[in-house]
Amino acid sequence: MDQTQLTLLALLLGAVIGGGVSALIFSAFRLRDRAIARTSDDVPAGVSAILAAMDDAAIVTDASSTVLAASAPAEVFGLRVGEVIPSDEVRTLARLSRDSGAPATENLRLQRGAAPSEPRLVAARATAISPRLTLVLIRDITERERVEEMRRDFVANTSHELKTPVGAVSLLAEAIEMAADDPDQVRIFTARLSAEASRLGALTSRIMSLSRLQASAELTEVRDVSIDEVVASAVDAHTLQADSAQVSIVRGGTRGLYVRGEAQVLSEAVGNLIANAIAYSPQGSSVGVGVKATDDVVEIAVTDRGIGIHESDQNRVFERFYRADQARSRRTGGTGLGLSIVKHAVQRHGGEVRLWSRPGRGSTFTIRLPLADVPEDRAPRTKARRKPRKAAAPSRSTPVKGETA
Repeated sequence: MDQTQLTLLALLLGAVIGGGVSALIFSAFRLRDRAIARTSDDVPAGVSAILAAMDDAAIVTDASSTVLAASAPAEVFGLRVGEVIPSDEVRTLARLSRDSGAPATENLRLQRGAAPSEPRLVAARATAISPRLTLVLIRDITERERVEEMRRDFVANTSHELKTPVGAVSLLAEAIEMAADDPDQVRIFTARLSAEASRLGALTSRIMSLSRLQASAELTEVRDVSIDEVVASAVDAHTLQADSAQVSIVRGGTRGLYVRGEAQVLSEAVGNLIANAIAYSPQGSSVGVGVKATDDVVEIAVTDRGIGIHESDQNRVFERFYRADQARSRRTGGTGLGLSIVKHAVQRHGGEVRLWSRPGRGSTFTIRLPLADVPEDRAPRTKARRKPRKAAAPSRSTPVKGETA
C-alpha cells in the first residue's frame, strides 16, 4: 500500500472516529437536556405571556401542587403564584393528567372569593406540558348552567300552565256544541269560555314580556322618564279592576322625579304591583302608591292591607309561576309571572325590588331606581320680576283737574 492510500485511509478513519465522537457528545447533551427537563420547574418561555392575555383562570403547577404562573382571573379562586393550590379537586385533576400524560377534564365546585360567597360551577381541564409541569384551565360556567336550567324550567312551567286554559277552552267548546238547543247554558258556557280565553291571552302576553326582558341585554328606547307619568299610567290601567274589587287607590309622595329607562316597561312593572295589591286586598280597603327620593334613588312603594306573605315564601315570590296562595290565584286568574316581570324589568334599569310583608298586616313592594336629573325642557322656570310700569302721561284730549275740556 503506497503512501497516498495510507493517507486517505487515515483521513477516513479520522472522519469516522470524529463523527462517532460528535454523535456521542450530541447524544450526551440531549440526555442532559431531558434530565434537566424532568427535574426542572422552570416555566417554558412564552407561557407566562399567554397566561397574562387569558380571560379565564389558568395556572401552571409543579409536582408539589405549587402555582408557578397564573392568569389574573385565577386570583378570585385563591390561585396565587408561590402558593399551593387550595382545592383538593384541582390538585387531584392536575396529578391525574401529569401521571397519565393525557388531558383530564372535570366539572368542579370552587369557592370564589371569601368563604361566605357561593361556590361556583367551573369546567376544569388539566394538560401536562412537561414531566413536572401541568397547565390547568378553569372556566366559570355557573351563569351558563343557570340560564340552561332556567330555560328548562321555563319550558316545563309554561307547558304546564298552558295546559289548564287550553284544556278548559276545548271542554267548553264541546259543551257549547252539546248545549246548542239550550240558550241559557250556551250563555253560561260562553261566558266561561271568554274568561278562559282572556286568561290564556294574559298568560301568553306575560310570557312574551318576560322572555323579552330575559333575552335582551339592553333597553331599546331609553329616555328620561317621568315617574309621575309612570305611576299615573299604571293607576289608570287598573282603575277598573280596583272599582270591581271595591278597593281604592291612593297616591302620594314626591312629584317631578325622573329616571332613565323605558316608560312602557316601568309602567308595566308598577302596574303589576298595583294589580297584585288589589287582588290580595279586602273590599273597602285601599292600596297606597308612594314615591320619594333618597340618596339619588327613586323609591316607588305599593302598599296593601291584605293577607300578607309568610316569611318562608318571601324569597320565592319573584320566581316564575310561583304562587304563595294557589287557591286565591286560581280565583283571581293570576298567572304567577307578574312579580318575575317586575324583578327583571327593574334589574334592566339598574335597580332592585324590596319586599316587606307580615301575615295579616299586608305587604309593601318597593321599586328602587337610580335618580336622573330633571330634563332641561321640563325644569321649572323662574318667572322674571316685572318692572313697575310708569304712569302714562295724560293725553291732551283727556280732561285734567283744573282744566276744562
